[in-house]
Amino acid sequence: MLTLPTYTLRPDGLDVFRNFVVTVPGGAVRYVRGLQFRPRNRAVHHANIRVDPTLASRALDEADPAPGYEGVVLHSAEYPDGHFLGWTPGQAAPPSDELAWRLNGGTDLVVQLHMRPTGRTEQISPLLGLYFTDKPPERSPTMLRLGRANLDIAAGAADYRVTDSFVLPVDAQVVAVQPHAHYRARQVSAWAMSPDGVRRSLISIPDWDFNWQDQYRLAQPLWFPAGTRMEMSYAFDNSATNPRNPSYPPERVTWGWRSSDEMADVWIQMFTRSDTERETLTRMARLKMTAEDAVGSEVLIEREPNHVNLRNDAALIYQELGQPERALVHFSAVARLQPLSPAAHYNEGVTLEALGRLDEAAFQYQESIRLDPSYVRAHKNLADLLYTARRLDAAVTEYRTTLRYDAADIAAHCNLARALTETDRPAEAATEYRAALARRPDSIGCLINYAWLLAAHRDPMVRRPEQAVALARRAVALTNRPTAEGLDVLAAAYASAGLFAPAIESAMAALALDSASPKAGAVRQRLELYRRHEAFVVDR
Repeated sequence: MLTLPTYTLRPDGLDVFRNFVVTVPGGAVRYVRGLQFRPRNRAVHHANIRVDPTLASRALDEADPAPGYEGVVLHSAEYPDGHFLGWTPGQAAPPSDELAWRLNGGTDLVVQLHMRPTGRTEQISPLLGLYFTDKPPERSPTMLRLGRANLDIAAGAADYRVTDSFVLPVDAQVVAVQPHAHYRARQVSAWAMSPDGVRRSLISIPDWDFNWQDQYRLAQPLWFPAGTRMEMSYAFDNSATNPRNPSYPPERVTWGWRSSDEMADVWIQMFTRSDTERETLTRMARLKMTAEDAVGSEVLIEREPNHVNLRNDAALIYQELGQPERALVHFSAVARLQPLSPAAHYNEGVTLEALGRLDEAAFQYQESIRLDPSYVRAHKNLADLLYTARRLDAAVTEYRTTLRYDAADIAAHCNLARALTETDRPAEAATEYRAALARRPDSIGCLINYAWLLAAHRDPMVRRPEQAVALARRAVALTNRPTAEGLDVLAAAYASAGLFAPAIESAMAALALDSASPKAGAVRQRLELYRRHEAFVVDR
């Protein structure tokens, strides 16, 4: 049982949406088969529970002097494994092993409470109970959210309509539906239109009541074939004749989390026939939902352009959508709003680098380091940029600084080793490779590069053919299927050890996998050496 920190709710005023972060104790992986929420106060209207594997939500909570924090739930906090977790009056989903979901100990739960003043000061301290099972679920569901974030309902509009749809890329079984809107919604319905034109209703609420929302599980889950269009429709009444309209006289309403705003969502929980199809459905559904999250972020930012957390969240959403130009707009705004924040300059640098604006990215990393000399991520990224620019000595310095602050950074060890190799310091490079592999023996990139060093360095005192063979064999064994890169270095290692028959075999296998790449010509040249019983040696 987890207890939320006690929050004092004022006696009057507008409804309060507040997010409370509770850390799950322990460090083990558990599976949650059920959840019970006890509000313990009539001022709590409903609760939504999400999981944040990052520290982002906790940082916002700690930055607010009162328990919890106000504002939107960050994009890093999500419903787990295709589930919607929440509570409304009367809602009590029974525990289910089939619908269990994974929860890592030490993870943060973000509990968003909707609280309504009662006329007196209230002490809010709900309880959250988790029911565990040691048995992982045999299958996991996928969640689809139909909804629009571009709501713009004029004052007095009595019949404002919102629709949305999604075409199933695979067969899917609908098991549950949960609509969500605020006070002005009047009707909501969702249905499935199969490719053959047959329409099946999923839910229909002709008289929506904000005070009674629930998750509706189908008594008989329904299968729908790929190509089925999942659709929803909302009708809103923002007129003075709507007795549930919280604004009198009516006011223009846009999308938002506050109960004075509006929302129009229908969540649909589905199973697929296989894990592969679930991955496809999850990927496509997430793309759709994230695109709508971007719209919602812009709506909120237009309302609060100097809200740093909203800006950061929007930038992360655009990064996920593969739109770095849009992400840069918001990260740059944060850097202007927080010029003394190392993280703000680092984020702007990452986005500039993604856009290929490397000099500007390097400047932002340097600015981050100027503000915080121990900001290790900026050192690491700056080192990578310097390496790419072939400023190898400067890159070596930055990699060493990175490792001074974070000796466990495997990539920094391996990249430093490459830079040391190319600046003719093979002994130091070998030390870095060993340090990396001591921490992560299965690092395929380190294994391959270290094998090249020991198999083909021009100094015979550096070469260790037998060790190179062992490293290359391990790299090949760790891949799910052989790769041309792994087979190429294995061939070089065999040749260095005087084993030319397996060297020829490995080189030919590498070419069979990747005969058209720009690197194939070099592999063919090495193959000719092996056929002449000559080892490959790097000549510079």
